[in-house]
Amino acid sequence: MNKQFKDYPASEIQAKLQQCLDYEAKYGTNATVSAVKKWCQSYEYRKNEWQWRQNVAKSINYNTDYTKPYYNEYK
Repeated sequence: MNKQFKDYPASEIQAKLQQCLDYEAKYGTNATVSAVKKWCQSYEYRKNEWQWRQNVAKSINYNTDYTKPYYNEYK
């Protein structure tokens, strides 16, 4: 697993932003398009999003049955 943030190439980010702008022009704005546009326009946003995903992955305990309700653990 990559331990250090590595940003996407600027050409890929620009292409994704253009897709968002084209979609927005055709269908109008929505929350998903707004979020992706923000992701494309902010280095800090991309870095924070990457850190959040890393922390989510670290928080998973592989020995836990997440489908089991908490109240059944103490019976």
